[in-house]
Amino acid sequence: MSSPQEQHIAAYREEANELLAELETSLLELEEQPEDNDLINRVFRAMHTIKGSGAMFGFDDIARFTHEVETVFDQARNGKMKVTRTLLDLTLQSRDQISAMLGASAGGPPADEARGQQIIAGLQALLPQVTPKPIITETIIADDKGATEQICHHTFRIRFKPEPDVLLRGTNPAALLNELRDLGHCDIIAQSENIPLLHNLTPEHCYLYWDVILTTIKGLEAVKDVFIFVEDDCELKIELINDSCSLIQGTDDTYKKLGDILVERGDISPVEMQKILSMQKRFGEILVEQGIVPAAKVESALKEQQQVRQVRQERTVTSPAAETSLSVRVPAERLDHLVNLVGELVTVQAHLTQTADEKRDGDLISIAEEVERLISELRDTTLTMRMLPIGSTFSKFKRLVRDLSAELGKEIDLETSGADTELDKTVIEKLNDPLVHLIRNSIDHGIEMPEVRKAAGKPTKGIVHLGAEHSGDSVLVTIRDNGAGLDKERIRAKAIEQGLISAATELTDKEIYNMIFAAGFSTAQKVTSVSGRGVGMDVVKKAIEALRGTIDITSEAGKGSVITLKIPLTLAIIETLLVRVDTHFFVLPLSMVEECVELSRADVAAAHGRHLANVRGALTPYLSLREQFEINDNQPEIEQIVIASVAGSRVGFVVDDVVGEHQTVIKTLGKLYRDVQGISGATILGDGTVALILDPATLVRSAELAGD
Repeated sequence: MSSPQEQHIAAYREEANELLAELETSLLELEEQPEDNDLINRVFRAMHTIKGSGAMFGFDDIARFTHEVETVFDQARNGKMKVTRTLLDLTLQSRDQISAMLGASAGGPPADEARGQQIIAGLQALLPQVTPKPIITETIIADDKGATEQICHHTFRIRFKPEPDVLLRGTNPAALLNELRDLGHCDIIAQSENIPLLHNLTPEHCYLYWDVILTTIKGLEAVKDVFIFVEDDCELKIELINDSCSLIQGTDDTYKKLGDILVERGDISPVEMQKILSMQKRFGEILVEQGIVPAAKVESALKEQQQVRQVRQERTVTSPAAETSLSVRVPAERLDHLVNLVGELVTVQAHLTQTADEKRDGDLISIAEEVERLISELRDTTLTMRMLPIGSTFSKFKRLVRDLSAELGKEIDLETSGADTELDKTVIEKLNDPLVHLIRNSIDHGIEMPEVRKAAGKPTKGIVHLGAEHSGDSVLVTIRDNGAGLDKERIRAKAIEQGLISAATELTDKEIYNMIFAAGFSTAQKVTSVSGRGVGMDVVKKAIEALRGTIDITSEAGKGSVITLKIPLTLAIIETLLVRVDTHFFVLPLSMVEECVELSRADVAAAHGRHLANVRGALTPYLSLREQFEINDNQPEIEQIVIASVAGSRVGFVVDDVVGEHQTVIKTLGKLYRDVQGISGATILGDGTVALILDPATLVRSAELAGD
């Protein structure tokens, strides 16, 4: 079992990788909107979190490196330097360097330190050479046109009361207080009333807490950022008590009285305050003498009173409070285990329902129906928990398009739509590599060079559009470009050259386009770092089919191409059609099934040995599962044809009987049967019988090859 420190380190790596993904997305958006302060703050906050957490869990090299990047972006955050392409390039390189350092800490290859130094040197060269000015006395600044703007000073009252075991969690309160000092004029008063007697004292515990009065030109966000890693492990109260920009000119510089401040903080009650006010001595002295309030709390309140008065005299202060969101982080393996357990429940529920029907017991049937309803809700909820927006994958490709288009000398923008469309996390993970191949192909083969596009009367900048939308129990992912489109004649000529087809073979446009999925097929004139080796599109098709999905291509010369992927929402539990051949059961994905029709012996005889059925005047090819799996006994007089849509064509699968719809929990096959063609898995029926899950696309392809 791993130690708490190892668990913290693993959690940091996971969080840092998420932050790096968010950082990359924010930087690419910032490139399009360099004046967007919200994006600048998002970038700064991500780096600040990586730095702070890194220092806390022993990743000092990452903390030091990130601090240098953060320092530069802080200048942009404060409006002292502009966001330029050079700054964004260096920051993206910094993001890659931090990722490499994280990988090295987990046992990967060491990060290139020289590269890191080059990045830091480049960033420091961008820093404006200015001398910082005092916070309190600065009230007016002038821009390069001579216009003036008042600087606002914010005064905050902060009570920071960490949990006693804060030191054991790797947090040093002194470091946080020093960060507050860096923000502006800061008075810190330690409160020691909770320190126990020596025999009750635990040396590793922290019994102090602190009252802080901070005046700064930074907003509330900057103050909250200091405590971002400990906000759940402490009692923290941050209150804005003065804002210089909200004061009206001519307002006097009086502030709350000492008693009012202590009542507001909750250190004394209004009744106690009135009682003390009836005495002649100074309010604070009486409180201390009578032991009502410790001297340190009176000192803290006096410091607040004094500092706010000083700031008001100089007419100088807050930014709106930011909302914090809470979430629960659950390891992916726990979710996977939960889905497996729900899958087992679905199987048991099917057994219960079947048993109840056989026994014809009304009470048992009622219980079975209620269990079915509850498990159905549990299944839907559990699968929803594993759903992620596909935008988490889309965001990665902006960097790919940016870097690859620059490498090829092309001008290309990536547009996305449907980023909030949700898919099972397992599907999203397996979809990443095929999408990379397809987008790289669109950039390399689809989009033309700027001068070629201009000569053709098109904008010099090409567009690659990546979109997603729900379609029943599937998601349609489209990759569309406005490039040159696929060259049919060139593809056909290459296919003939490679012996894939003969010169006399007549093919439809769709069949020609599908040739690019053949292994080793490439129309590139030369081998580059991007393409030309004939590796990629065949891998894409296999990966999509492994997800039980389909891929379709349409293209128009001079206008571009569209590649459409149809992907199931989840790989865990799917709706299927259960069929039977003799005593054997099979299931077909219900999303592919269009209809079921009868096939009699007379129909078979009328086809003269060809596997074709006349379905409402249209000839439909079919496969016999009896023949495919060599089942020769008990063939019925009338069979059933299940007609499915496979690769855009209607194909029939002949079975003895259609049992009906079935909720299928997918079980992977053992190593011995993993490479069996036409079978993608298995499932367990309610009575314990095993049914094989058919892969229609592979069955059809095997039949075509056998026919050739």
